[in-house]
Amino acid sequence: MIAKLTGLLDFVGDGWIVVDTGGVGYLVYCSARTLRSVGALGSTISMLIDTHVREDHIHLYGFPLPEERTWFRLLQTVQGVGARMALGVLDTLSADELVEAILAQDAAMLTQANGVGPKLGKRLVSELKDKIGDLAPTTFAGAAPAKGSVENDANADAVSALVNLGYRRVEAFGAVSRARHSLGASAEVGALIREGLKELAQ
Repeated sequence: MIAKLTGLLDFVGDGWIVVDTGGVGYLVYCSARTLRSVGALGSTISMLIDTHVREDHIHLYGFPLPEERTWFRLLQTVQGVGARMALGVLDTLSADELVEAILAQDAAMLTQANGVGPKLGKRLVSELKDKIGDLAPTTFAGAAPAKGSVENDANADAVSALVNLGYRRVEAFGAVSRARHSLGASAEVGALIREGLKELAQ
């Protein structure tokens, strides 16, 4: 089982690369997001690998970051999502954006990915909300403001307050994320906590 490859970038194709390791070329399937960051031909590349072994083939899927490989695996736990579709989701959404979409239960955000319709989007946010665990960020991702900003501090304080009230961290992040979407960027901590509690009570 191959878990990691380090070698020279030998070739870049449509959805895949070839990594030359000691004179052996490994074909590795990657997301479009990964392909945009692999560097120049001949440069050294190191990738985490998820190996899929079937009766008729062995496929290698490559990721620059461990959280992307984790999401690749998590996405495939949902019925109707295979390896190619999981890569398609990662083409469109980063690991942080996926976390935010799941926490906010924003199925529409997931339908931006090729092949993900409304039904599958709803299934993804529903089935993955209890599986993301420590993938939940310490600050909000995607379009969230930079760490240390007033808005991000309010998010973090509201999450902390809900956790202190006995809610799980993932639940608190989801509730505050939905509250932020509902109330807007100007919402203060108190409003986020009150709206978050309403979300948790539903």
